[in-house]
Amino acid sequence: MSDNSDPRTENDMDPQDIERLARRQTLLKLAATGALGAGGIVGLISEALSAGSLPATPGFRRIQGPVGVDNTRASIGMNIKPGQTVMTGEGAEAVYIIGPDAFLQREKTKITFEDNAGAQVMRIITGKVLSVFGKGREKARNLQLATPTATIGIRGTGCYIEAEAARTYFCLCYGEAEAVPTGDPKQKETIRTTHHEHPIYINATGDKMMAPATVINHNDAELTMLENAVGRWPPFQSGGNRY
Repeated sequence: MSDNSDPRTENDMDPQDIERLARRQTLLKLAATGALGAGGIVGLISEALSAGSLPATPGFRRIQGPVGVDNTRASIGMNIKPGQTVMTGEGAEAVYIIGPDAFLQREKTKITFEDNAGAQVMRIITGKVLSVFGKGREKARNLQLATPTATIGIRGTGCYIEAEAARTYFCLCYGEAEAVPTGDPKQKETIRTTHHEHPIYINATGDKMMAPATVINHNDAELTMLENAVGRWPPFQSGGNRY
């Protein structure tokens, strides 16, 4: 992979050029660590490096394995509309964009995007998804993430979710969110993080619905790739967007 280096010295560059070069170098280091995992994410990282920041073109950006939208097999460029369900089969993976938001949906995952009288819900019925949401979303609409055990209101957020019937794993990678257990809404918690500080499990039952967790199954390279896909950088990068 080319490092997209700039032949000019820093003395010849303006501050924006220096910042852009630093970001590219950081992204290259992330790619070189091998932390990208399987599934060809390295290809999207390469695109981001060559383009600087990719336009937020809606629809599917990458498809691996069996991926469907309702009863139709997904294809590159296909848009996801309100009321539709995205499903990934065994060994599958999909990267797609809806508005200013981007998603990396892992295998055996079923997600429905709902819009009811201005209240928009991303319902993770089962499975695993990494998501980044554009800042300012809460000013334009009511956007919530729903799992079998929780409802999560987001505020310009990057987050990773694993949804099961008995519990939800939730890592607020950065931003602000309000997590409300379905079994006892009074135990709701407002979470603010800058870099994976407070992952939790949200259980279906029990006296204490929220339990501490560790960071699992997602990484900064994937977050950087998703933010680049919608023309942004994550806030943990130097000079990145602050939420």
